[in-house]
Amino acid sequence: SSIFTRSFAVVLGLICTFRTKHIQVPMRVPFNVPAHKGVQRGPSEVLRRSKRRWSPLPFSIIEQDIPPFPKDVELVGSDSSVNFTVYYMIIGPGVTMPPEKLFSVDRHTGMVRVHYPVDREQYPKFVFTAQVFDGRSGKQTDRPLDITVLVEDINDNAPTFSGPLTFSVLEQCKPGTEVGEVKSTDKDEADTPHTKIRYTLLTGGQFFTIGSHSGLITAKTSTLDRETQVVNAVIVEIRDMDGAKNGLFNTATATITLLDINDNPPTFRETTYKATVKENRADVLVLRIPVDDKDEEKTPNWNARFVITQGNENGNFRIDADPETNEGLLYVVKPLDFEKGKTVKLMISAQNEAPLVGMAGTWLSIPVDVSVGDEDEGPEFTPPNMVIRVKENTPNGTLLSTYTALDPETKSSKGIKYYTKCDPGSWIAVGETTGELRVANTIDLESPLVTNGAYTITIEAVDESKKSGNGNITLLIEDVNDNVPMIVPGTYLTLCEGEDGQMGSVTIEAEDADLSPYARPFNFMLPEGHDGKWRLRDIQNGSAVLEQVVEMARGVYTVPVRVTDLQNKGGVQVLSVRVCQCLAGECVAKRSSVSVGIWGVLAMLLAFLLLLLLCDGGMLLKSNTEAPGDEVKSAALLIVPSTGVAVDTVDGSVKGAGLVGLLDQNGAGCPAPGPPLIGQKTINLNRESMYQTSSRRDFLTAQGQSSFYSTGQYGGGNFYTDTTFLKQSQASSTLSALHTWKTNELYLGKKLVYFGDESDERYADDVARAYGYEGEGSPTGSVGCCSDFGDQDNLDFLDSLGSKFKTLANICMDKEEEI
Repeated sequence: SSIFTRSFAVVLGLICTFRTKHIQVPMRVPFNVPAHKGVQRGPSEVLRRSKRRWSPLPFSIIEQDIPPFPKDVELVGSDSSVNFTVYYMIIGPGVTMPPEKLFSVDRHTGMVRVHYPVDREQYPKFVFTAQVFDGRSGKQTDRPLDITVLVEDINDNAPTFSGPLTFSVLEQCKPGTEVGEVKSTDKDEADTPHTKIRYTLLTGGQFFTIGSHSGLITAKTSTLDRETQVVNAVIVEIRDMDGAKNGLFNTATATITLLDINDNPPTFRETTYKATVKENRADVLVLRIPVDDKDEEKTPNWNARFVITQGNENGNFRIDADPETNEGLLYVVKPLDFEKGKTVKLMISAQNEAPLVGMAGTWLSIPVDVSVGDEDEGPEFTPPNMVIRVKENTPNGTLLSTYTALDPETKSSKGIKYYTKCDPGSWIAVGETTGELRVANTIDLESPLVTNGAYTITIEAVDESKKSGNGNITLLIEDVNDNVPMIVPGTYLTLCEGEDGQMGSVTIEAEDADLSPYARPFNFMLPEGHDGKWRLRDIQNGSAVLEQVVEMARGVYTVPVRVTDLQNKGGVQVLSVRVCQCLAGECVAKRSSVSVGIWGVLAMLLAFLLLLLLCDGGMLLKSNTEAPGDEVKSAALLIVPSTGVAVDTVDGSVKGAGLVGLLDQNGAGCPAPGPPLIGQKTINLNRESMYQTSSRRDFLTAQGQSSFYSTGQYGGGNFYTDTTFLKQSQASSTLSALHTWKTNELYLGKKLVYFGDESDERYADDVARAYGYEGEGSPTGSVGCCSDFGDQDNLDFLDSLGSKFKTLANICMDKEEEI
């Protein structure tokens, strides 16, 4: 089909800039489209809009209209009624929907009617649909049309309060201070006189004002007083129609609470107060002082705080506040003295925890007179605390001072006796009747009884009535040079050998118990006539470095060093300096060779032959008892000669000397101090004793004596004893027998390893020992201070070992010669 097209222009203009814009709008209509109702086609087929067929819309009704009903509202008509016999119908809210049957329409005339009152606040408007039909065919003769009915408001709702009506404000606030805002609402149509509300205060206008349209309550005066009236109730009116007389209104009571400020100081009920207390009493309540305060109770504005402003310069009184009654509680905390004053005049001020504000004045004060009652008192020292300066080491008997007491009532010291109540070091003696203080023992500033140079003594004075009083004496002790510097922590030092040809050195430190100027800096020096092997360097405040001058063999050396204080007081102290090889600053023990020499081999062979000797009986038995078993035919005795260790059996099968010396020619021992072993001693051997290892120097235990070993081959020439190895034998005279000579073999091997591991430390103990003289008659003689094994290379002792050992000895000698 063909389309007819026409266009027109729309001009848009912007007034402020006078600019325009053209928009072309085309319209196209097909030629074969039938003319729509209300549209006519001319010869040029241009569309023209025809006149509407419905009545003017919308229309309105009045809410809550008064009867009679129904009432005509408006006529609805259609132009199609000219060509058709039509009838009208309406549907929608207010007709077929709630509120139902509010509206109806006359089917023939199209008159819309309302049938009962309606509330605008519930239904502000109605929109329903009107339809028109052909009365014959029942078909619509025109399009449906929406009809809007507006409900016109009437002032049928009074305003209501919508917010809280409880407010608070500080008392004595300034005029214009905001108290609170009253809020309201009105259900009538907004922005109409029906909802324009005016606020008015019906009461309380002398204290407060309210904004006529804002509802804001403010203070009108600065004289609001909580103590006069805590709560203020004001009546507020809200009226619509902007407060017109015909306006609807409501009223309510607003509660305004005045908040407390500290505008009232505490007040006393009396103009003066009096109290009485006995002298020498402390921590006693002497007076309760009541006060009144108009401010709110149990708050900082009400809680009282009492201050003694005058008369308590000596601190005899304390005043507190009773938290329940708010009274002032006056206490004596330091005893009063009747002799010093019969009455004490105080001035007490009553205050609050919070400061005063507003129009209040100042804190109030009242006088309080406290009378002191007299009592018979003990003597009193003057002064109660005496300070005496004294030098330490002041000679005994020296008079330091006189410390006496007086009777407070008589002001006399007659009949008073003095005693020492506390003197930790008993340094001071006090004259019983004179109070003289004399030195009784050495006064030492360095004593632990002295604190910060002060020493305290308590003296007691007793009068004839047996009443007493105490006085304190503080001795301020002045230092004297009564101590010399001492090397710490001791005089035994370790010096590590230097590396790469450097000499070793060790730091010496000293301390002095005296104070300056009798202490540091110290002076270190070597005394005259020293051996020249040592020197001192890097001498500082309390230390110096001792250094080798020449190379020295490892061992222990004595080095005299003179140490003096700043006043050149001191002396020579002998140091024991051990020179050794070190690892990480510690001495490393020298490892001795454990290679078995001639005598070591011989010793092991001797032990083996002893075992064979016992086996000649045809049988080797084992015993775990300390007493001899029945299988042992004869007791085994070990005889210790003066020249070493001798082993001897009862039947004379084995005898020799220097057994210990055979163990290791190159070994190093470490003798332990102990009681000397004198003469021949019988030794009890048993299995348990040979395996005790609580001491490294374990050996044979003599009956009634300690174990021993000789140091002649191992760094010394003296005998030492050790009680840690074997048990003492039983008190009986019966000799214990050897359980097995295999034990001896194991033990000798153990000692061999021990001597090989012995360190250089033994050299420090290798000093001469003195031994007691046992008298004559011993077949082996006595052990002297310088006894040794004698000739270590002499093998004549082998001749005494018996025929069975001679062959063995010859074989060993031949082997040695071949080697």
